[in-house]
Amino acid sequence: MISSAVDGAPYGVVVAGGEVWTTLVHTGRVATVSGRVFDLAAPESRPSVIVDGPDDAVWFTRNGDERVGRIGYDGTVSAVDVAGAPYGLCVGPDGALWCTLMSSDAIGRITVDGEVTTYPIGTAGAFPAMITTYAGDLWFTLNQANAIGRMTVAGEVTTYPLPTAAAGPVGISAGPDGVWFTELLADRVGRIDADGKIDEFVLPAGSKPHAVAATPDGCWITLWAAAALVQVDAEGNITERYEFGDGAEPHGLFADGDVWVALEKGSVAHIQPRG
Repeated sequence: MISSAVDGAPYGVVVAGGEVWTTLVHTGRVATVSGRVFDLAAPESRPSVIVDGPDDAVWFTRNGDERVGRIGYDGTVSAVDVAGAPYGLCVGPDGALWCTLMSSDAIGRITVDGEVTTYPIGTAGAFPAMITTYAGDLWFTLNQANAIGRMTVAGEVTTYPLPTAAAGPVGISAGPDGVWFTELLADRVGRIDADGKIDEFVLPAGSKPHAVAATPDGCWITLWAAAALVQVDAEGNITERYEFGDGAEPHGLFADGDVWVALEKGSVAHIQPRG
């Protein structure tokens, strides 16, 4: 494991355009591990989740000032106003950016030209968190509604309640055979298939799983309270574990064979899995 120091509380992480990018949630900046730093001129903007966009740029949510930001691979910085405290973000099946709007119980759609459309979830106080794409639809965790949401690109919503009460789902990531999600308050990871069938798997007690990144045969999970990263197989068995040390606060996670983890204490970890 290699750790690269990055000042400013790394939160989200993505590999895009041949570089590793991270959002610096407490300083209103975005940086690359190679040393480029982009000041958003908004210290309270809280840049959070970051993804590789469809237009040679990274896109990221700014829930502190209700915007979705964009930085081109060439360094051009811009933003789109999106009301409702945007947090989770993904590229949808239609090539647009889709984000969760935590404070308005809605999902937002942003085109690369900056056109914004908002679709209500239909559940009050649901607190939508992370979002991903699977089977042609958008899937997202409903943290306070204890459910997984599914939305078509036309805005039609289906909700799947979780078997475990008060589980606090947060992270979500699409794999080849379903969508993996974390249950922060229940110390579990779950998987839901296209028919809505849910399986849950127990993780170490008190670990508070946060982000998840699906793999061809399981997923990686950051354990926020345990300051660790684990890999689980398709049956939910832990097959690998990496420790970051007390107070590391692992949040953002990206896997493309290698694994990258944003550690809020001030670094980005790079793991090349054993075997």
